[in-house]
Amino acid sequence: MNRITQLFNIKYPIIQGGMIWNSGYKLASAVSNAGGLGLIGAGSMYPEVLREHIQKCKKATDKPFGVNIPMLYPNIEEIINIVIEEGVKIVFTSAGNPKTWTSFLKEKGITVVHVVSSSVFALKAQDAGVDAIVAEGFEAGGHNGRDETTTLTLIPMVKEKIQIPIIAAGGIATGRGMLATMILGADGVQVGSRFAASIESSAHNNFKETIVKVKEGDTQLTLKELAPVRLIKNKFYQDVQDLYEKCPSKEDLTQLLGRARAKKGMFEGDLEEGELEIGQIAGIIHEILPVEKIIQEMMTDFEIACKEKTKFEF
Repeated sequence: MNRITQLFNIKYPIIQGGMIWNSGYKLASAVSNAGGLGLIGAGSMYPEVLREHIQKCKKATDKPFGVNIPMLYPNIEEIINIVIEEGVKIVFTSAGNPKTWTSFLKEKGITVVHVVSSSVFALKAQDAGVDAIVAEGFEAGGHNGRDETTTLTLIPMVKEKIQIPIIAAGGIATGRGMLATMILGADGVQVGSRFAASIESSAHNNFKETIVKVKEGDTQLTLKELAPVRLIKNKFYQDVQDLYEKCPSKEDLTQLLGRARAKKGMFEGDLEEGELEIGQIAGIIHEILPVEKIIQEMMTDFEIACKEKTKFEF
């Protein structure tokens, strides 16, 4: 056991990203049943929809699972109350100040993890009393840090500053990637893009088929004036780039973005006008697979890579 498997009482130190429009109870329960930690993504759910997914997840697995809560969520108090009422024991928070809810959640016996994009924010999260942090490099899909710090540099910088367990995220889809981040100081990994292209992901099949076609350079971080987000370069992405050529105001960008772009792209399958959020690592994802096979392949790859380390000894 390591610090992450011990903290969550799981078999493998693999945590599924709580990705909006991808992370319903089917994905979360499948990851937990396969030995990782599944997360329900509250960010794309109305409160009562979240309650339904938690209840279904409890029926689908007897293993630990958690809920990912973006702290900018408008109904945050209602969401927190549902999590407590339904007896969820693990909460990942993101996009906000960890001090706001951490002590309240911990008083209720909940393990709290916060997602950060820098060592400065990692220290703030540790000071707020979280049990672990996710350090996410800017290779990751979806909303991202403004500093564009890569996972390779972020993990050792965070490791230098904090004592609590570190979960590496951003650009990890294989056992070799997992081993690399753990050598750099991580205790476990959070995987998003690889699970987005799984059978059990709640995303639209059009989006899943697009993920496996993504090649190197097909994603880009954009909309930094609003909230940095990594997208596949589709028509909507190009519309954003065309608008940038006109030196747009923040209001112009907000108007173009409109509402429900992510839902339109990832959940409804509109590949032209939707927001298609995926990480750079999608370039090595070539198949839509069941979660169990994804985790088995990662662990086999991890074990082989561990044995191969000896060839680098001088």
